[in-house]
Amino acid sequence: MKRRTFLTAGAGATAAALATPAIAQGKIEWNLPTSFPKNAPGVGTNVTGFAEKVAAMSDGRLTFKVFGGGELVPPFGVEDAVQQGKAPVGHNPPYYAAGKNPSLHWFTAVPFGMTAAEHYAWLRYGGGQELWDDIYAQRNLKPFYSGNSNTQSAGWFKSEIKSLDDLKGLNMRIAGLGGEMYRKLGVNAVLMPPPEIFQALQSGALDAAEWVGPFLDQAFGLQKITKNCYLPAYNEPSAALAIVFNKDAWAELSPDLQAICEAAALAASQEALAQFDYHNARAMAALEAEGVIFRDVPDDVAEGLKKAWEEVRDELTAQSEDVARVRESYDAFLAESVKYANAMNLPLLKRR
Repeated sequence: MKRRTFLTAGAGATAAALATPAIAQGKIEWNLPTSFPKNAPGVGTNVTGFAEKVAAMSDGRLTFKVFGGGELVPPFGVEDAVQQGKAPVGHNPPYYAAGKNPSLHWFTAVPFGMTAAEHYAWLRYGGGQELWDDIYAQRNLKPFYSGNSNTQSAGWFKSEIKSLDDLKGLNMRIAGLGGEMYRKLGVNAVLMPPPEIFQALQSGALDAAEWVGPFLDQAFGLQKITKNCYLPAYNEPSAALAIVFNKDAWAELSPDLQAICEAAALAASQEALAQFDYHNARAMAALEAEGVIFRDVPDDVAEGLKKAWEEVRDELTAQSEDVARVRESYDAFLAESVKYANAMNLPLLKRR
C-alpha cells in the first residue's frame, strides 16, 4: 500500500455533516469519524471492517459512513464530537482523550503493562470493562474494545541510542504515558497526528518517532528517513482501539442492532490482532532487507524508563481517584499474569 493512498485527507465538512443520524425507511446511516486515515492498514481498516460487518449482519438496516482523521473532526477530537452529539459514534484509542480523564490510558496501554491478550482478558473477565463503562458514562459515552496492535516498536531514531545520555534533548513523537515517561529522561515528547509524522521526521523537526510497529511504520515510510529502529516499546506493550457510542444514540438502536454492533466490534478486534501479528512479522523481514537495523533498547535505558514510569504512575494515582481504582484492578491482574507468563510463555518463547 502506497503511503499517499491513506495519508491524503479529505475535504473539510460542514457542521451539518456531523449532525443527527439519517433515518429513512427503517434504515439508519450514521457518520463514524476515526482518529486515523481510514485506509491506513491495521488502525484504519479496523474501523472500516467494523462498519462492513455491521452492514452485513444487519442486512443494511444500520450502516456507517467512515470519515478519516481530520475529515469531519480533528484526530484527537473524536470522543469530544461523540460526547457533544456531533457524531453518534467514533473510533480511536481511548488515550487520545486522556486529557478528559487520565485513567483512559489504562484502557489503551500503559508502560510495562499488559500484552494484548492479557489486556482483553482483564477487560472481559477482570472487571476492566465495568470500570471503563462507568468512567465513560460520566461523559455520556459507551465504549467497546475493537482491536489491539500487540507489542509496538520503541521508535525510529536518527542517531544510535547507546545510553540514557543520548536521549537528552531529543524531539520525539510519542503518544500516551510513554511521553510523560520520556520527558522525565530529558526528551521533548511531542504528540502529533499520524499523518504528520513522516514530514516532521524528514524535515528535522523530529529526531525520533514512535508510531506502531513494523507493519504500519513501513506503510508510513519511516524507514526511508532512518534505518535505526529500537525494540520493543516498553511504553506500549500493547495498544487497544475502541468503538465509542454516544449513549443517547446507542439507546435509539434496537436490541438486535446493539448486539450486532457489539459482535462486530469483537470480530474486528480479532481480525486486527491477527492482521498486526501476521503483517508485523513479514514487514520486519522486508525492512531488514531494506537495511533497517532492529536494535535492542540498552539495559540502562530500559531501567531508566521503568523508574520514570513508576514516578509518572504514582503521581497520576495521587491526583486521580479514577486512576487509583482502575490501577488497583489492573495491577492485581497484571501481577497474576506476570507470574503465569513467566512460568508458561517465557520458557517456550526462549526455546522454541
